[in-house]
Amino acid sequence: MTALTTTRRSLHGVAELLLAGPQFRTSERIELRVVGEGFATITEPDLAVEGTRLRTPTGAVELPGRTYREVAASIGVEPSDLADVYSDGPSVRADETIELDAEAVTTLLSAFAAGDRALREFAPDETPVLWPEHFDVAITLGAVNYGVSPGDGYLPEPYAYVGPHEPREGEFWNAPFGAAHPVRELDDLLAFFREGQALAG
Repeated sequence: MTALTTTRRSLHGVAELLLAGPQFRTSERIELRVVGEGFATITEPDLAVEGTRLRTPTGAVELPGRTYREVAASIGVEPSDLADVYSDGPSVRADETIELDAEAVTTLLSAFAAGDRALREFAPDETPVLWPEHFDVAITLGAVNYGVSPGDGYLPEPYAYVGPHEPREGEFWNAPFGAAHPVRELDDLLAFFREGQALAG
């Protein structure tokens, strides 16, 4: 696997096992949020990923080279997957070692930050959510999903997407689920979302 793919999988594991999982066991909420150049829980426990570190109210711990279980023990939470909540998560085990490439981390977290900013400007009344299942930051507006994914089996790099619940036809709709373009190819994420909204009707 490439550094980007390996890093994406490890960050996805952090999002589920160390943030969303423990949060769900405490509050029955799985939603995460983009914060600066990172992401965080929305309620207890108060945890945030900042680059290659996991911040807690009392300090921060480095993530690379440690297992999810080791990190969880050091911050006082129980690592928890969400297989009982959804079926399409990262399938990362708590005893796996977290592998993060610094450049890949920057690429992925910068894409989330850019997506969050564009979504907030696009739909000021909506709150973007970083979903731990598919690990994308997104909103739904008028039966259309708008968001940024860090990459997956469809595209292996961060991409922005517009996904109508009902399929549309036309040149803009270039993906099985709607429209998708790598973030690095889009000069203006906001314009992409607005074009998708206009064409989705």
